[in-house]
Amino acid sequence: ARARLAEARSRVAEAEARVAEAEITQNAASRLSTSGFASDTAVANATATLQSARAGLSSAQAAVEGALAGIASAEAGTDSAAAAIEGAKAAIQSAEAAVAGAERELDRLKIRAPFGGLLETDAAELGSLLQPGGSCAAIVQLDPIKLVGFVPEADVGKVTLGAAANARLADGTEVQGVVTYLSRAADDQTRTFRAEIQVPNTDLVISDGQTAEIKIAAAGRRAHLLPQSSLTLDDAGRLGVRTVTADNTAKFMPVELLRDTVSGVWLAGLPDQIEVIVVGQEFVIDGVRVEPTWREIDG
Repeated sequence: ARARLAEARSRVAEAEARVAEAEITQNAASRLSTSGFASDTAVANATATLQSARAGLSSAQAAVEGALAGIASAEAGTDSAAAAIEGAKAAIQSAEAAVAGAERELDRLKIRAPFGGLLETDAAELGSLLQPGGSCAAIVQLDPIKLVGFVPEADVGKVTLGAAANARLADGTEVQGVVTYLSRAADDQTRTFRAEIQVPNTDLVISDGQTAEIKIAAAGRRAHLLPQSSLTLDDAGRLGVRTVTADNTAKFMPVELLRDTVSGVWLAGLPDQIEVIVVGQEFVIDGVRVEPTWREIDG
């Protein structure tokens, strides 16, 4: 179409030249005829030639318009083809998405657990109709196992992540692990803080739901192990023990109870070396002279 346009434009230029030539010839013939130097026939021939040249010019211009229209039509066809191509690409992408969705739905027919473990219960039977979100089986992962306990409000500041922990099961088995989680918010009812201890369980000796007594390592403190019977109260109601001073007089000293065990109580707040009255402390008060007798510490 562009080649035809160039050819039509060259014909227009040629027709314009012929029109100009015919106009000159016709003007000359008209003037000569007016002066009596040319016949009317020559004037008529010149006029006919001019009209023919103008007709040729109009035809050439029409050819140019036709060529332009052909180009416009071709470009419109190109745009239409491009739109058709884009529509085909969109249809292909839609079909690919539909195929991918169908493959995902087919893959969902294979039920997989998100972790490895042991099949605890099988709630679905072959041929059962399962609804989305329904239970089909219960999988338990026992290695490693998580022990959960609750730390009192007064002791939560002593527990840190990564601290070593020891747990005694109901059957007497002891296991070791580390603290992996400590709650930042207290329970609304008990005012305790949830702590989780991760323990290796390669031989699966620990089962889910067992009771365990958990001990978590904290910063050490110097303390005395004394019989629980050695504790007493002063007139202000403070917990403490009665000691023997260097001049053999009784003296009350307050203590902090750290832990109560089968072997006795662990007490803090006393000097490293101290003489404590463990029998008869209720019969003396501060300043009373005593005559202590000593006994060996068991163990």
